[in-house]
Parts: sequence; structure tokens; C-alpha cells
Amino acid sequence: MFTPLTGRSVLVTGGTKGIGKGIAGVFARAGANVVLVGRDRGVGEAAAAELGCAYAPADVRRSEDCERMVAEAVERFGGIDVLCANAGVFPDCKLQDMTEGDIDDIFATNVKGTMLSVKACLPSLERSGHGRVVVTSSITGPITGYPGWSHYGATKAAQLGFLRTAAIELAPKGITINAVMPGNIETEGLAELGPEYREKMESSIPQRKLGTVEDIGYAALFLATDEAAYITGQTIVVDGGQVLPESMMALEAQ
Repeated sequence: MFTPLTGRSVLVTGGTKGIGKGIAGVFARAGANVVLVGRDRGVGEAAAAELGCAYAPADVRRSEDCERMVAEAVERFGGIDVLCANAGVFPDCKLQDMTEGDIDDIFATNVKGTMLSVKACLPSLERSGHGRVVVTSSITGPITGYPGWSHYGATKAAQLGFLRTAAIELAPKGITINAVMPGNIETEGLAELGPEYREKMESSIPQRKLGTVEDIGYAALFLATDEAAYITGQTIVVDGGQVLPESMMALEAQ
């Protein structure tokens, strides 16, 4: 039995849709006070109303926005116990077509945004006495690759490089930092790609199904518990076994 997170304050960046919204929903149903962060006020307010959460507009690429989202969370709920650093973008672009701007833009959100969010939350997380940071990374980059996502994969690997040293620095403050690494997850945009695309994705996964946003949320929830207090600088792959087969032949041999 895990210690309930009822009443704890959770800040979820990129929490207005997709995996972030799924994470926020899991924490909200666990009784936490959740603040969703996103750039689009209309989308953010709608998501907050749906989940019973608060909303704070912010662009994690800007340090002043990160400071403001923290201030709003503290004002609303008295502090921050958990930061889910989930904000990220995943544009598709082959290396030969990639511009300097493409590279700068994705690193600004996925890496710089993660670091600025963590930095802004540190005083509140330390005061919490059980501060937790959960970073949303990916299997793409740290473990696998996919054409068109070389810049995305680089940012996801960079997040893990960041958290391992951050874990050492934050340990004396009583703060843990870990990462969840999703595989193929069913989000809002998947239906637009058609049933054939979905079938191909599912065929590469031993469980023969896509993950849900809640699957990622439950992993994040565990890392935020008191019972996970001795886990830091680590990663949890949530992918239905996708990275395990050495080839499609391994799945066909079942």
C-alpha cells in the first residue's frame, strides 16, 4: 500500500494534452492538487475544467515564464511537491533537410525547457520535504532511432544526461529526479494517421497494443510516492516490450 498523495501539489508542464494530460489526470484522481501548464490558454482552461485542475499559462523556453508558473502554483496550493517536466515537441524532419532553426527550436523546448522548469521549482521542492521531479523522456534517442527524429532523439537523450548529474546535486536537498521513457502511446493525433499506420505500430510491440497516456501517468505517480524516495537518477521504460525484440522475426517466431 502506497502513502496517498492526497493534497500534494503537482505541476505538469505540457499538461494540457497528450501524455501530459494523461499524467495530470492520474495525479488528480489520486487526490493531488494539479496545475496544468501550457502555452494555449483556451486549450489549457478546457483541459483544467475537464480534469478538475488549475491552469497556468507559460512557455517553458522562457525563464520568466517558468518562475511565474511556479509562483502561481505556490499561490494556489501553498507549494510544489512534484514537478512532472513533460513539455516537449516532436516535429518530423530528415537530417538533410534540417535547418539550424529546427535544431534550436526543439532543443529550446525539450532540453532548455526541462532544465528551466526544474531550476524554477527547486526552492519549492526543497521546502516540500519530499520533492519529486519526473521527466518525460522517450525510448527514441536513448534506446532506439527513427528516420526524421534525429533532433528529437538527441533531445530525449540529453534529458537523461541532465537528470543523472541533477540527481547528485539534488539529493542533499531531499529531491529525487527520475524519467519515464514512453514507447508508442495512443494520443489525440493518432486517429488522423489512419488504421494502417496504427496496425503497423501495434505489430512491432510484443503486447500487440499501444500504450495509453494513463500508463505513463501511473509510472510517474509511482516515482512521486514516498515509497520511491530511494530511487533517483533512474529511468523506467513503458513500452509494452517494444525495445526487446532484436527484429520483427522475433515476434513472428512466437
